[in-house]
Amino acid sequence: MTGKIDIAAIVPKVGTLYPPPLHEDTRARVKRALGNQAGLTQFGVNLTTLPPGTSSALPHWHMREDEFVYVVSGHPTLVVGDSTESLSPGDCAGFPAGEETGHCLRNETEEDVVLLEIGTRDPGERVFYPGRDLMAETSSEAFYHHLDGTPYTDIRRRGPGED
Repeated sequence: MTGKIDIAAIVPKVGTLYPPPLHEDTRARVKRALGNQAGLTQFGVNLTTLPPGTSSALPHWHMREDEFVYVVSGHPTLVVGDSTESLSPGDCAGFPAGEETGHCLRNETEEDVVLLEIGTRDPGERVFYPGRDLMAETSSEAFYHHLDGTPYTDIRRRGPGED
């Protein structure tokens, strides 16, 4: 598809595929894959809403994919390693591939945060979650694995109220 994207027509993905109990802080996250709607294959674009108390992801870093985030509305907390910083609408952040520092955004306010996320799509990507026995391999059917390579089981999207 090319041309204007009807954002309202995109079925949102609520929650994450993280194995329990690692999904708790992300279960209310809402993503709309704008890039998929446009037929993009080389990079992804998501419009992501973080309700109060929700994180964009677990702190993580990518081996081969760059990430860029633009704050559309709200005031998320940017987490990079042990540092935090408050962001405002119009602020942005970037995370180069291979930088071994975990990052994410958290909504610690009482209003929704809306983000535009842009990132490389690499079919052989590996993602690491510092301090957790978790890694993702995009080329693996299991997707999530323990650090010893054993796959997690029962990987499914869990939204609010789903265990």
